[in-house]
Amino acid sequence: MLSNSSKYAIRAVLYLTEKASKDLKIGSKKIAEDLIMPAPFLAKTLQELTKKNIISSVKGPHGGFYLSETDEKNSLFDIIECIDGADKFNDCYLGQLECSDTNPCVVHHLYVPFKNKLISKLKKKTILEMSIEYAENKNIINTL
Repeated sequence: MLSNSSKYAIRAVLYLTEKASKDLKIGSKKIAEDLIMPAPFLAKTLQELTKKNIISSVKGPHGGFYLSETDEKNSLFDIIECIDGADKFNDCYLGQLECSDTNPCVVHHLYVPFKNKLISKLKKKTILEMSIEYAENKNIINTL
């Protein structure tokens, strides 16, 4: 359901929660290397997150990416919306061009309650909460 871009973004944000701070910023190349991701692709993804105020960055020789206390209050949905757009969740589960309550595909009424519950949970789960879960179960980064 999530694009690779969103998966990379979530993994990178988790990485920042553990490795970076306001005093220790990390560059996109280091993050990409440690997480085994394409560096140019991740750099663009991190720039998008920065533009939308989901993560913070500083340019220059001692620059890089980090999370402020304000950033940690952003939600998982904020990350996904920034990268994939909120319309991602409105697409038909089967890929039909026209699918709605009045013109449903064969799984529409099964999928909509699941989708609504998922969106609600993604909007409630903050980066800080996600980082706490990650600290308890470090294999999350490798499974996203």
